[in-house]
Amino acid sequence: MESPSAPVHRGCVPWQRLLLAASLLTFWSLPTTAQLTIESVPPNAAEGKDVLLRVHNLPGDLGGFIWYKGEIVDSDLQIVSYVIDTQTITLGPAYSHRETIYPNGSLLFQKVTLQDTGYYTLLAMKKIYTSIQVTGQLRVYQPVGKPALRASNATVTEHKDTVVLTCLTNDKGISFRWLFKNQILPHKDRMKLSQGNSILTIDPVRREDAGGYQCEIFNPISSSKSDPLELDVQYDPTLPSPGLSDGAIAGIVVGVLAGVALIAALMYFLCIRKTGGASDQRDLTEHKPSASNHSQGHSDSSPNKIHEVTYSLLNFSGQESKKPTSASPSPTATEPVYAEIKKK
Repeated sequence: MESPSAPVHRGCVPWQRLLLAASLLTFWSLPTTAQLTIESVPPNAAEGKDVLLRVHNLPGDLGGFIWYKGEIVDSDLQIVSYVIDTQTITLGPAYSHRETIYPNGSLLFQKVTLQDTGYYTLLAMKKIYTSIQVTGQLRVYQPVGKPALRASNATVTEHKDTVVLTCLTNDKGISFRWLFKNQILPHKDRMKLSQGNSILTIDPVRREDAGGYQCEIFNPISSSKSDPLELDVQYDPTLPSPGLSDGAIAGIVVGVLAGVALIAALMYFLCIRKTGGASDQRDLTEHKPSASNHSQGHSDSSPNKIHEVTYSLLNFSGQESKKPTSASPSPTATEPVYAEIKKK
């Protein structure tokens, strides 16, 4: 009697084999996941230089290569073909005697011209009569010439006139940028670019717009600047003076506040100093007797000598003399008498 689990076991075998087969197929297909690509070296070529269309991720078991000019496979546009086993090279109708094909499928262009710019198609043929088609691009540029800068008026009046600057060039496929005082021109609401950035309009002009202007043209391989053009912006006395900028107003406010704070601090210092000096003077007046009553009749012949004087207050109880000897009045009984004692 068969075990009830036997059919289940036999049914699992085909699934295991399918999983193994799927794993093997996945492993075998990994090397072909990388797609065939073409790289231009350099990406942007200058006219007269050499350029290589390099092939990446070639599949295995190849029989040969065919290069075409353009994005389609056309025998009339064939440049060159190469058979790997026999190393046979066959030239096509589009061959210009400047192309060289390599065994890895890469194609070299010598001394490229502007006419070489465009797309190129590679047909990689396998030995099993299948092929892979891929297209790459070749970019060739000519070094730009020097542009010229023209102004509608080089002397203008602020807040009144408009100036139009035009960058003149005969080069094609280029880009424009504007410079002011050797720096990239900052965009302002009064400035407008037109015709592919080749024309700059400033409306209206201000005194801050005065200075040297330049236009620069460039492509992926070169650039060139025009000579500076000086824009003279004059002041119109009949127009009201323009208001101050926000930065200038902020600076004035900060300066005024700093000045007020400095004056207040100075006034406070002088007030404190004056109050302290008056207090010291009052204390001296209250505690020090006047020297005006005792300075008369005493002098020293030496001006460089400093004398220390001590004052003593003596009280005498004077009695009336019976026989006065002089007409001068004698001090009263309660009148204080100052005695001066000099210390040398």
